[in-house]
Amino acid sequence: MGEAELKTLEKQAVRRLDFAILPMMTMFYLLSFLDRANIGNARVAGLQKDLGMSDWQYQVCVTILYVPYICAELPANLLLRKIGPRYLMPTLLTLWGLMVALQGLVTSFPGLATARAFLGLVEGPMFPGIVLYLSSFYTRSELAFRVAVFFSSASLSGAFSGLLAAAIINMDGISGRPGWAWIFILEGLFSSLIGILGFFLIPSTPQELKFMTPEMKEVLIRRLEKDKPSSSTHQDHFSFKEVLHSLRSPHVLLVFAIFYMEGTVLYGQALFLPSIVNQLGFSTNKTQLLSVGPFAGGFIVTLTASLFSDRIKSRAIPTALISILGIIGFSIYLSSEDKYTRYGSLFFTVPGVYAAVPPVSAWMSNNSEPHYRRATSIALGFVATNAGGITSTWLFPTSESPRYRKTTIINLTFTILIIVGAGVNALLLNYMNKQKVKRRDEILAPYNIDSDDEKGTNATRAWVELGDRHPDFKYSL
Repeated sequence: MGEAELKTLEKQAVRRLDFAILPMMTMFYLLSFLDRANIGNARVAGLQKDLGMSDWQYQVCVTILYVPYICAELPANLLLRKIGPRYLMPTLLTLWGLMVALQGLVTSFPGLATARAFLGLVEGPMFPGIVLYLSSFYTRSELAFRVAVFFSSASLSGAFSGLLAAAIINMDGISGRPGWAWIFILEGLFSSLIGILGFFLIPSTPQELKFMTPEMKEVLIRRLEKDKPSSSTHQDHFSFKEVLHSLRSPHVLLVFAIFYMEGTVLYGQALFLPSIVNQLGFSTNKTQLLSVGPFAGGFIVTLTASLFSDRIKSRAIPTALISILGIIGFSIYLSSEDKYTRYGSLFFTVPGVYAAVPPVSAWMSNNSEPHYRRATSIALGFVATNAGGITSTWLFPTSESPRYRKTTIINLTFTILIIVGAGVNALLLNYMNKQKVKRRDEILAPYNIDSDDEKGTNATRAWVELGDRHPDFKYSL
């Protein structure tokens, strides 16, 4: 097969791969974000008032989800390959759908808090699991856009959540349940149905892909082996040493810090945007509808920015450019007194927060090898994100509405620091790449690759043990 024919076959294979796995991953994450954030819409529809909860109790219900959520992320990512994505991911979605539906039956603060805790336990592994899953199908330079495709559903979920809530609250009183309860019940049952469907549609490996010719599967496997040589050795076994390697990597720790700040700002927007809009002085129904616009804008910017990130093969530059939008939005909100201007600022803050996540997620995945080191790094990134989620739940007390001056200053500061962190990390990775070139022979010396290694045993061992520290592995900037 000629080179031109091979390129054509590769494009066809990638296109089919997109259709085979991205729609389900997008739906899974859309439901994940929808089911986690719909408590904001339920609050506007009367949840807090009907259950007799104080602001503190409401914040506890939002916060408590993230504790088991964070605890589940790393173990689940390390188990994903062992159990298989085909079984683990649909099981999680089916279970959390039931947890969401149960929230519609609670009658007290303790009941809601308990349901939220169990929801966090089964929902936590989904985001890092999807990023790890996609990284086993796509090359490093393709990953940001694919993460953006499924992650942009978070922006859509914010839009859908408002539209659905506006419609569902009209069921108030049916079967003796208030409108906010039906938001949980209907959205939860739908999630469980999609989870059951996932058992039949999700492949665990490229070999299990349907509607692919053997030649296409071979092309996909070969391109992955070329892009990530450590993945082609098949000798990568779980070891706590790989977990420690990730924890000691300075570029992982820097992105960890970026993820924490990103998570604080992101979840603040996701969970409290309906409340922010409502407290600006808009009616309940109008609030649900007005919440749609900023999230729809976030969807468009997320896809565009991530495609740009993959095209220029850079993560730092798009992250910085996107964050500038967030800085503009928070600055307008902080300085304006007019409610319409403040609402308009959300069209900058939401895209400026949401759109940065796919490039940063791809950055964490791109620069950690082999599999279990990558699994650890991705999970750590989302542990940091959700730790930021915990922080965000305490930043929007009703007593400070609608200005939220302190919170807006914190968000503005974090967005500026994200740009600084991205720049520092890019400089560090550039330095490390140069050091690899300079010290190549020294790094590979213990493996005796050039002497009596006809079967490539020593070269394979070098890739397995060094992973992303191998001199031929180039860090993505």
